[in-house]
Amino acid sequence: MPLYGQFVIGPPGSGKTTYCDEMSKYLKEMGRQVAIINIDPANDSVKYEAAVNISELITVEDVMEYVNLGPNGSLIFCMEYLEKRLTWLLEKLRKYTDYYLLFDCPGQVEIYTHHNSMKNIMSAIQNELDLRLCCVQLIDSHYCSDPSKYISALLMCTCTMYQMEFPHVNILSKIDIAIKHKSKLLFNLDYYTDVLSLDQLLDSLQNDPFTARYYRLNKAIISMIEGYNIVSFIPLNVKDKRTMELARKNIDKANGYIFNSEENQNAMLNSVMQLDINDLTLDVLEDLPKTDSIEMAQD
Repeated sequence: MPLYGQFVIGPPGSGKTTYCDEMSKYLKEMGRQVAIINIDPANDSVKYEAAVNISELITVEDVMEYVNLGPNGSLIFCMEYLEKRLTWLLEKLRKYTDYYLLFDCPGQVEIYTHHNSMKNIMSAIQNELDLRLCCVQLIDSHYCSDPSKYISALLMCTCTMYQMEFPHVNILSKIDIAIKHKSKLLFNLDYYTDVLSLDQLLDSLQNDPFTARYYRLNKAIISMIEGYNIVSFIPLNVKDKRTMELARKNIDKANGYIFNSEENQNAMLNSVMQLDINDLTLDVLEDLPKTDSIEMAQD
């Protein structure tokens, strides 16, 4: 029987470790056995109990001290080191053949956009363990408040999806922060989740003296993103179980997860907090259900 899992990526500070911790708890509530695998050699303060931790093999701090590299070079060195010693990781993972696996990955963008080690590592794990993986990419929702940052995030997501070659779900994390500062957003939430007409953002870039100088470049980037047309987002607040359920549902669809009978029953109970992506607005998400009311509905 195949295994299932997610490898969680995204820029530094996008909430990967918090996501792994909260998604692990959420899936356990549904009846799944979950193991979190930390393969970020720079992450020395995890909130969760890691079933496997790359720090037992190598850390960025050690590489910086003994190989005399900077932090970025050290992280790439660590990933290449792990790729060459993949048997170490595979032996650890074979102890969790009945678990749903969450991989907490490094936050350095280039290892997903144009470096091959991470793709090779995940492909080898998938093939060796018969593991159905989905790439979950977190993007901090504060990028939506700045047109140039949002376009940069879209470009990064597009590059990552083509480079990694895995089923892919993009998530706007910390959507609760976007709710608090919704007055700074130029458009409604669906504009950013569905990646609607980017020409409107191009007009906004012209209002900034700095970005206005690069009109032709901005237009070319927007044209390329719209030409590929593969990026969309799921909004997520890890404290809002409605958005956790929406993310879970889309990720399970992406990696083909098969429910057992007990889980399926729990999933049906969760229907009280299910939302369709088309129903989500900032006003709807602002109305955060109380945990007690959700638990009462499930009881």
